[in-house]
Amino acid sequence: MSSFLYRLGRLAARGRVLVTALWLVVLCVAGGAALLFGQGTDDTFAIPGSESQEALDHLGRVFPQVSGTSAQLVVLVPEGQRADSAAVRDAVAAEVPDLTAAPQVSTVVNPFDAAVHDAVSKDGRAALVTVQLDVGLADIQPSTRTALAGIAQDMENRIGHGTEVLTGGDAFSDKVPKLSPTEGIGLVIALVVLLMVFGSFIAAGMPLLTAILGVGVSVALVYAATSVATVSSTAPMLAVMLGLAVGIDYALFLLSRHRDQLAEGLEVEESIARATATAGSAVIFAGLTVVIALLGLFVAGIPFLTVMGVAAAGGVAVAVIVAITLIPALLAFAGERLRPKKPRKVKRKKKARFSLRWVRLATKSPWVTIALIVGVLAVASIPALDLRLALPDNGTDEDGTPARVAYDIVAEHFGPGFNGPLVVTADILSTTDPVGITNGIADDIRKVPGVAVVPLATPNPKGDTAIIQVVPTTGAYDEATDELVERLRSMEGQFKDRYGVQTAVTGFTAVGIDVSAQLGDALLPFGILVVGLSLVLLAMVFRSILVPLKATFGYLLSIGAAFGATSFVFGQGHLADALGVTRTGSVISFLPIILMGVLFGLAMDYEVFLVSRIREDYVHHGDAHQAIETGFVSASRVVTAAAVIMLGVFAAFVPDGSATIKPIAFSLAVGVFVDAFLVRMTLVPAILALLGPRAWGLPPWLDRKLPVFDAEGDGLVHELRLADWPEPGSSEVISAAGLRVDDDRGRTLFRDVDLHIGPGEILAVHGSGPAGKSALLYALAGRVPHVLGDLKVLGRVLPQHAHAVRRNAAFVACKETDDPAGEVRRAIEDGVGLVFVDDLDTVVATAQRAALRAAFASRAATFAVSCQSLAIVRDLLPTTAVAGLAMAPAPVPAEVR
Repeated sequence: MSSFLYRLGRLAARGRVLVTALWLVVLCVAGGAALLFGQGTDDTFAIPGSESQEALDHLGRVFPQVSGTSAQLVVLVPEGQRADSAAVRDAVAAEVPDLTAAPQVSTVVNPFDAAVHDAVSKDGRAALVTVQLDVGLADIQPSTRTALAGIAQDMENRIGHGTEVLTGGDAFSDKVPKLSPTEGIGLVIALVVLLMVFGSFIAAGMPLLTAILGVGVSVALVYAATSVATVSSTAPMLAVMLGLAVGIDYALFLLSRHRDQLAEGLEVEESIARATATAGSAVIFAGLTVVIALLGLFVAGIPFLTVMGVAAAGGVAVAVIVAITLIPALLAFAGERLRPKKPRKVKRKKKARFSLRWVRLATKSPWVTIALIVGVLAVASIPALDLRLALPDNGTDEDGTPARVAYDIVAEHFGPGFNGPLVVTADILSTTDPVGITNGIADDIRKVPGVAVVPLATPNPKGDTAIIQVVPTTGAYDEATDELVERLRSMEGQFKDRYGVQTAVTGFTAVGIDVSAQLGDALLPFGILVVGLSLVLLAMVFRSILVPLKATFGYLLSIGAAFGATSFVFGQGHLADALGVTRTGSVISFLPIILMGVLFGLAMDYEVFLVSRIREDYVHHGDAHQAIETGFVSASRVVTAAAVIMLGVFAAFVPDGSATIKPIAFSLAVGVFVDAFLVRMTLVPAILALLGPRAWGLPPWLDRKLPVFDAEGDGLVHELRLADWPEPGSSEVISAAGLRVDDDRGRTLFRDVDLHIGPGEILAVHGSGPAGKSALLYALAGRVPHVLGDLKVLGRVLPQHAHAVRRNAAFVACKETDDPAGEVRRAIEDGVGLVFVDDLDTVVATAQRAALRAAFASRAATFAVSCQSLAIVRDLLPTTAVAGLAMAPAPVPAEVR
């Protein structure tokens, strides 16, 4: 990976004009696709397979008049007057025909009709005119809202005497989140932080520019995708929020590494290539973890949430691609202007003092630090036990909007349940008395605890399906309403026995309850997925078991604290006014699973960037405690800047954010603060200090089975170090120094092997018994994933370029083939330059030996052979250009002779 990124960074730097132009073209194409094909977002929250959704879909087929969304005209008369007066009745009756004729209206319910009950409030001051539409919320035309608002005004003028007619209901809700100038505060914070870090407007502006371009591309693609998929309005806003945060941070990581290298005197193009390979590898790892976690939202089994996860993951993926392509191009444009004017070590000396004091304080008494951090975060997590989930309704709209005003008036005069009615459907196709059975079910429901009124009970025109509207005594967010839904569903058997009909509970409130329940049930499997993923990924990066366990433990603490703070504000109402929270009691249903996915990726970012520096110092010097201090001081500056930028971007969405985005942004801001500053930069050093060298152990068998992910580009650093080894322009086919390989149980197969084999030469490895001869040949052939020491074969560094070596080298296992000479001949004919022949002494057939003798004598390729004793194969090998390597079973240094 790092080698590929090294070449990519160099190509992007050299083709900076083309790369920049291509990104501008991508932005224009994506924007054009959004304008041409975008169908708009749709906030219809569906949950296939649930009782409420299936009943709602059934209503759409058999009773379309009530399957669409609805509007409300709320007639509110002044105190001392009555809403059911003759003047109000006449005015409403006069406007009903106009309402019925309005666009997209299917039916109008006059509150004063004989068949309608409880449509006038008990205090007599309000009446509800329900306007049923034949389309969903996403398909309402502006002309429909305009017509209804105009009729409401005419009705108000007709009644007079201070009466108000308010328009509300779902048809007038505005749940689409919008960007406001407040969100720009996050960019200002990012700019200030970047200026403090780099001291250059060019360097500070570059991450902002690329992040905005990446967000533009990703959001345009999300809107273009609405032509083929249903996308909620939250998806593009989530893509904006995440795209800005990670886009700035990823650019920061590359830019910081580039300037550090420039300060050390590296040439600009070489520094760009190395920064792309090293920091770029970490960026890909960080982005990959976020993308996988967001795509893991599919475990909830809810389509709109899966689409939301894909949209957000797409935004992160675009940010990663921008970071490893456009950033190198812009760095090349900036050239020498990004080179620090003063030596970085002198410039940062004072800044490093605070980091050094902080890490020493955290590690002075590790047990005290661990107990304090864990205790504080455990207490902060307690409010999470009261966290309630729900879907937004008009009660979460901003104060003063038509939908919110109507919602509040209905709740005040009719009761909270009127804003979240339930619908019970009954299949009455096989009955002979549809009206009687419908009324009977309605009467039974009226006796159920928690039911306020049953204002409507009617069969559809075909007489095959009945609907019974049920108004709870509590609001849609109340736990008692959840209990009522369960109570009504538990009566389905009773209705079947008594009336012979099948019933179901549906309606927006029931759908919301089902969505919340399914999302709650998905948290555990999603949590297992995320935790398991973090353990595997971090074990791949750090080659350790305890480090991933520590990282996962810290992540769980961060999640708990973020949930607790969110419940404290949005559930319990503390600080709600200060943060502009319009209604408390619950948070949007998909917040927990979104938070878990996003914060997982961000936590792994901080873990990799911080702990990898600590591990690097430990590997080089072997002092676990000193490595913590050195690595922390080296990485803390960038991690702090990245966390502050993330915190600023997320926090900027809180003051004016919608009811959907505000709690998500708040929880992410709290989660980033806790994870970066309390967990990664305080708890992690304390745990590492407590563990000491034990933190960096991995069982050999697991080390061999676990893939290697070079998140910091160590492999590239190793490769660059060997670029001119053993000497510039060397033609050696095999070069090795201090080569060593261990088996799965940690036992050394061979060690301290030094080799220098030129073109046409033959390496003869010999030794009696299990001396590691075959293991050496397999290692030289690029077939051993883990080797220690320096090794170049065919000019390629191993194990980084094992695939390239394997493509250009042949391996013949004499014990496993009947025609070793034929395989060697075919390899030479195919132009292979290096041939390995294992267990050459097992070849006894005269013809085979003769053919092999001729192949070795031709020097058409370089050969490496193994055998028990050179005496057995002496007649096969030429008398010159043969290097013998004696190996012994004991792990003692081997030498070429």
